[in-house]
Amino acid sequence: MMFDPFIKLGISAVLGLIIGLERELKRKPVGLKTCLVISISSCLLTIVSIESAYVFPLKDHITMDPLRLAAQIVSGVGFLGAGVILRRGNDSITGLTTAAIIWGAAGIGVAVGAGFYWESAFGVALLIVSVELIPFLINFFGPKQLREKEILLQITVADTKNIADVIEKIKLQHIDIKTMRIKDLEDNQHLIKLKAVIDQKRAAADIYYAIRSIDSIVHIDIESG
Repeated sequence: MMFDPFIKLGISAVLGLIIGLERELKRKPVGLKTCLVISISSCLLTIVSIESAYVFPLKDHITMDPLRLAAQIVSGVGFLGAGVILRRGNDSITGLTTAAIIWGAAGIGVAVGAGFYWESAFGVALLIVSVELIPFLINFFGPKQLREKEILLQITVADTKNIADVIEKIKLQHIDIKTMRIKDLEDNQHLIKLKAVIDQKRAAADIYYAIRSIDSIVHIDIESG
């Protein structure tokens, strides 16, 4: 069919648009344009790979794998995915979902290019449900560990004898401390670095006001994902 490649490219563009919009709404580094380019390009390379296997005759009846070129898309997209994975100062890793979305957009393009239209549409639907609806449901019905988020606290305490008291009062604010590091500063002040977990629904401002009311605390720095 003469217009079949153009239909495939159009479908891959629409499905890539849906994936890209989800990232764009969350202000992620990989957004609408990136997902569109990945999906359309993957579809185009798949079309070229399949059509080349049957259009160009080979000598000595050697057969050509129609998806050999498309198989290299997975490797190529890996470089893009690695570029959006970041390691922050508190040793937390960000960008893994975005990297997976890049890989998924390429997979959708390959599937559409190979002619699996309904499978591709269903795959996009499952992908959106997986990154949007399921985390929302987990926040309400999932295990406690999945309903918590990690924060990094840096607290300056005025006197050595107040450190233990400050730590106990922080724990009373429903803050589960995982790791702790204490560093001496000038003027008999001490820097306490805490990695802790709190309920997913609690805002950083709420934690700030709860801790700021504790006596002997001079300075607070909160980093929340």
